[in-house]
Amino acid sequence: MALVAVSNKRVILKRYLTACEIGQLGDEMEVVTAEAVPLSVPAGSSAMLMKNLYISCDLYLRNRMIRHEVPTYISDFVPGEVVTSHGVMKVISSGHLDFKAGDLVSGMTGWEEYTLINNPESLFKINYPEFPLSNYTGVLGMHGLTAYVGFFEMSKPKKGEYVFVSSACGAIGQIIGQLAKIKGCYVVNLLKTKFGFDDAFNYKKEPDLEAALKRLAATHLRCFPEGMDIDFENVGGAMLDTVLPNMRLGGRITMCGMISQYHLERPEGVRNLMYIITKQLRMEGFVIFDSITVYRQFEEEMAGY
Repeated sequence: MALVAVSNKRVILKRYLTACEIGQLGDEMEVVTAEAVPLSVPAGSSAMLMKNLYISCDLYLRNRMIRHEVPTYISDFVPGEVVTSHGVMKVISSGHLDFKAGDLVSGMTGWEEYTLINNPESLFKINYPEFPLSNYTGVLGMHGLTAYVGFFEMSKPKKGEYVFVSSACGAIGQIIGQLAKIKGCYVVNLLKTKFGFDDAFNYKKEPDLEAALKRLAATHLRCFPEGMDIDFENVGGAMLDTVLPNMRLGGRITMCGMISQYHLERPEGVRNLMYIITKQLRMEGFVIFDSITVYRQFEEEMAGY
C-alpha cells in the first residue's frame, strides 16, 4: 500500500544578515512549500516524524543568521535550508523504542509543519501535558533551563544576596528574577516598572548608567548599599562596564548574553576589567547546550513552582 504523504510548509533562510542590520527586514527568510512528506518513517529506521505544534523564536537565532568566519558554539544557518529552534512536537510515526505515535515531546526542530528527526535521543517526553504546551517553549523549555542552570549552578545564590538582572523583560531575565525572589534574594531589574521585583530602572532612558545605579543605592536603603553579589548579564557593553565597579567583593557575574552588541559591526569595549582583580570577582560564561543532562531535574523542580 502506498504511503500517505502531505505537503510541508517551511521557513527557510534566503540570505545571511550582516552584523549591523537592524529594523524591519523581510527578505532574509521565506515561506516555501516543500515536496510531499510521507506520514511514516521507513521500516527499520529509528527516526521519528514530528508534527510541530509550537516553535520558540529566540534572540540567539539572529546570530545564526550571520555567516561566521570563525565557528561559534552553534552552527550558522545555511541559505536555502530550514530554520531550526526549540519547539513542542507530537510524534506522528516512530521507529524509536522510547517513543510512540501520539507522544508529546520538546527539543530542537524545524520551522515547518512536519520534521523528520533522525537522532531523537536529544528529545524529551513532556511529563506535564496538563500545563499549557507553550510553556515548553518558555519556562519549561530552553529559556527556563538556561535561567535555572545559569542562576543555581553558575551564580550559586544565597538567601539575602543582592542580585542584578539586566534585560529582565527578556525570556530568560524574567525567569531569573522570579527564581531569585523564590531564593530570598533582593532583586533589581532593568525595566521601567518593578513587576514584583524590589526595584527597577530603564537603562535605555538613563543617560548615565553609573549615576542610575548610585541613585538607586542612595534613595533606597536596601538597594545595593555595599554592591551587588550577583550580576546575571544579558546586555553587555556599557551596561557591563557600569556593573563591574558596583560589584561586591567576591561577587559573581554570570555571562548569558550581550544583546546590546548583536547588531554592532564593531562591538564595544569594556574598560573596567581591573575590578575583576581588585574585587576578586568570578566572571563565567556558559552555553546551555552543555547542560541538557539536568533537564529532568529542572523540569521537576520548575513544575513545582
